[in-house]
Amino acid sequence: MTDKTYNVLFLCTGNSARSIMAEALVTTMGQGRFEGYSAGSKPVGKVNPFAIEVVVEAGYPTENLRSKSWDEFATPGAPQMDIIITVCDNAAGEGCPYWPGHPATAHWGFEDPAAVEGTDDAKQFAFRHVAEQIRTRMQLLVDLPIETMSIKAVREELHRIGRTTV
Repeated sequence: MTDKTYNVLFLCTGNSARSIMAEALVTTMGQGRFEGYSAGSKPVGKVNPFAIEVVVEAGYPTENLRSKSWDEFATPGAPQMDIIITVCDNAAGEGCPYWPGHPATAHWGFEDPAAVEGTDDAKQFAFRHVAEQIRTRMQLLVDLPIETMSIKAVREELHRIGRTTV
């Protein structure tokens, strides 16, 4: 067993909801084994308040959360990613920057809770529902014996997790 912390970058288009929740959940659920990051191809510039509620409930600090471009993680000096996961279908189809170190990549699509219209209760329900789906897949990720796996096996498991019905 190693003391390595695995950096995981979650990508979405706006970086305001799903990727933010995934960042928080992998970090808190990974208990030091995983460090989550999030970014977007076209960041909207603010984090959705319903996503912030989910993050707070997960026990993740919110003071440094912000909607940011994925370009920040493709620059010299940026943390090197071990895993990159797209969480929205739009980001999965976009041309991504070059990621140093050839991280394992996968797509885990989730519906966009920020697209839900209606009452605050309806929006909050949508965010909690998607957060539970993310949490289910995140548990499968943090349970992997990643320290003993080849990069090929990690990639295969990430794809399998992405196909898991949630």
